[in-house]
Amino acid sequence: MPLSLSIRAAQPLELETDLTVFGVWAFDPSKKLPDAIKAVDEALGGGLLALLKKEEFTGKPDQSLSVPALGRAPTGRIVFLGLGERANVKDPATRTFAAKAGRAAISDKAKSLVVVLPDGLEKHLRAVGEGIELGTYRFTKYLTGDRRPKESLETVTFVAGKKAPADAKKEIALGQKIGQAVNLTRDLSNEPSNILTPAALAGEAQKVAKAGGLKIEVFDYKEIQKRGMHLLDAVGRGSANEPRFVHISYTPTKKAKKKLVFVGKGITFDTGGISIKPAAGMGEMKHDMSGAANMVGLMAAVAAIKPNVEVHAMMACAENMPDGNAYRPGDVWPSLDGKSVEIINTDAEGRLVLADALAYAAKLEPDLLVDNATLTGACIVALGNTYSGWYANSDDAAHDFSAALKASGEQMWRMPLIEDLRDQLKSDSADLKHMGDRSGGSITAALFLREFIGKTKHWVHADIAGPATSDRATGWNPKGATGHGVLTFVSLIEQAAK
Repeated sequence: MPLSLSIRAAQPLELETDLTVFGVWAFDPSKKLPDAIKAVDEALGGGLLALLKKEEFTGKPDQSLSVPALGRAPTGRIVFLGLGERANVKDPATRTFAAKAGRAAISDKAKSLVVVLPDGLEKHLRAVGEGIELGTYRFTKYLTGDRRPKESLETVTFVAGKKAPADAKKEIALGQKIGQAVNLTRDLSNEPSNILTPAALAGEAQKVAKAGGLKIEVFDYKEIQKRGMHLLDAVGRGSANEPRFVHISYTPTKKAKKKLVFVGKGITFDTGGISIKPAAGMGEMKHDMSGAANMVGLMAAVAAIKPNVEVHAMMACAENMPDGNAYRPGDVWPSLDGKSVEIINTDAEGRLVLADALAYAAKLEPDLLVDNATLTGACIVALGNTYSGWYANSDDAAHDFSAALKASGEQMWRMPLIEDLRDQLKSDSADLKHMGDRSGGSITAALFLREFIGKTKHWVHADIAGPATSDRATGWNPKGATGHGVLTFVSLIEQAAK
């Protein structure tokens, strides 16, 4: 059941609720205290100021302070969350604040939540709606009995410090839909692989397309072979669960300003194939379809936003398994665009399915082509688990993607397409080897993908291997699948619409 969100003007300490969260700008306790803190101190009969001093709470980012109401206000607990300097707060910080408020409600087993927005946050209501959805996310589908949560958050009331703008409800509702779209990607990535096969992933895309009035094509295995998507065929042929290729599209009612095409890697489980992975950590390979899951969530968001931009999303879905029909190291396979590829390691399967998907996408002649994938461990070695790496083949593409990142607040770092490493992809028996040496592995993977974008002038590749999942809740991300990338892609689309 979706969260019920509302915004109103009210005295927050007069609202009956399980939890009340105040956003607090940074302040100097030796000078003027925020009005919210004064009001709560008065309602609780004093003592709060001493606690503030003891805990050194001054409203800095990441600071929080929790106090029980003890029957002195119609709320069970009051939480203060620091927002930092007012001048520095934009959508990403607002989204994080709202997510933390939601997470506090989940931790408190609250059914109702009041979030008090200080003056200034009424300019960021869409980010508030996004954050509350992202912060209250939980994947509990398979929990039963005592493991299943007994309570769930049902209502959230936002109280604006100043009069809420006329479009407040609309902005919060749109933010909620975008947050739900990101949560959909999280759900898909968290699904176990015995449930989410390539066909099932394609089926989820069909549900989103139907609900959003989007066009969709799904190629089954026979159609993939007929179309000449040989590399996707190679990766998927070792599994009893046949591969799928998905193309979702949105066309605005007015003449589109631009055409943006997105591509996602959808390996629903990756054993490594013949080059089988070690057992330790293999269970995490259910998340190897996070790039494709992002495509489903992205198009759900596009259906909600309805931008004046033509948007296409493609998913190359397969399961990489080592049966008697599996592709092998040393094989040579043709690709959709005609180049022959020598297989070096079957555990580098993601770039193969993306190669055919990019060749297909390039035929649409997009103004910008973006792919995303949990592609290489080398990117995690380079940037850690909280940043993804991205590459661009033009300054214009890099400029637009950088601006989208700044707006979204997601953590990505531009990596170089080092031309000297291109020699590592030379093969004695085919046009290309599909991987190079261990050193610079994320870069050579990007260089390999670039071979399949045809005449596309503006292309971005995002290697999201690290932050696609998290081992703990931080910011607006939960433990488990994060949906990393969707907010940036949404920002990129809205940027193009302007």
